[in-house]
This record gives sequence, structure tokens and C-alpha cells, in this order.
Amino acid sequence: MSDFYKKILDNNKEWVETALAKDPNYFADLAKGQTPPLLWIGCSDSRVPANEIIGAKPGEVFVHRNIANMVVHSDMNMLSVLDYAVNVLKVKHVIVCGHYGCGGVKAAMGNQSIGIIDNWIRHIKDVYRLHNTYLDSIEDETERFNAFVEINIKEQVFDLSKTSIVQAAWKSGQDLSIHGWVYGLNSGFVTDLKVNISSNKDLDEVFQLKF
Repeated sequence: MSDFYKKILDNNKEWVETALAKDPNYFADLAKGQTPPLLWIGCSDSRVPANEIIGAKPGEVFVHRNIANMVVHSDMNMLSVLDYAVNVLKVKHVIVCGHYGCGGVKAAMGNQSIGIIDNWIRHIKDVYRLHNTYLDSIEDETERFNAFVEINIKEQVFDLSKTSIVQAAWKSGQDLSIHGWVYGLNSGFVTDLKVNISSNKDLDEVFQLKF
């Protein structure tokens, strides 16, 4: 057994002991069920842990993560998570949180083949294509990269709002808001990108579903 593998098993035991020392019923209460108020759609990057960033405890955040925090309308994994969060858990907020320095977004700005992930990155490239005039006008590469990260997050918020799952919830009067955040790896702070949607009225008419 490698030292690393043994260490993470030991870490688990220490974590359990610490949690039980603070509250003997901690895990018994967790096992009763979950009622998180929030669905977090974030990047798979190991440096962006959803719970820790917002100081949330286990049971308080339902999480879906993928490369570059994408909302792809044909992704059954994402849609299944979204459907369960909205229609079963009745979350009130969905946050799409990306981060500066995102490798997936950076890859989408270039042409280097990485492997099978190239097919996923095509979705990110489509976002660039929608905003290429503005992005190409930014001469500084770092500034362009940061702007692309922010734009990608905003587009994913709108893509979430376009799903039948979210629009059906709004139609039924469910309290549900979608937000876009960007996380700074070098600061630890999140920034609200001011794209907060709680109705399909914020969408172009062609995307407003009628039920």
C-alpha cells in the first residue's frame, strides 16, 4: 500500500473522530436525508472545492462538476443532476461557478489536441465563436483569457435557464434563481458576475417555453 493511499484512509478516520467529538449524532443526522438549498455546477479542477469555498457543511450543497463548468443541453448526467435538484430536492438557488485560470477555457482558446476531451472543449469553443469580435479585440492575452472565463460562465447561466427543467419549475411558481460566479484561485474570493435569473422573461422569446 502506497504512503499516499494509506494517508487518505487515515485522514478519513481522523475526520470521523473529529466530527463525532463535536457532535455524537453528526453522521446519524446526515444519514436521515438531505435538503440542500443550493445546486452548485462547477469545474472539476481540484483547486475549486464547492463546500469549502462557501463554508458549507455536508448536506448543504448538491454538486455537479465537469471540465469548465459547462451546461450542455444534451448532457444526461448534468440534466439528471439538475432534474433531481430542482424537482426532488427543491433547491432555491443554482450557482454556476467557474474560475480564473481554467485549463478547459484556456485549451478552447488554442488548437492543441489533448485527446478525447477535444470533443468536450468544442462546446467551449462555440462560446468563443459567439463572442469572438469582443474577445479578439482584447490585445492582452491574460485579460482576454479572464474575459472568456467570465463570458463562459454567463453563457452557462443562460443555458441553464433555457432547459425545460428550469422553465417548468418557474411555470409552476417554484422559487428558483440561477447565478453566475467566478472564483479567484489566487485570492480565494468569489465574484458575483451580476447575471442572476429567476424567470424566463430574461431570455430571448425563442427560448421561452410554453407549457
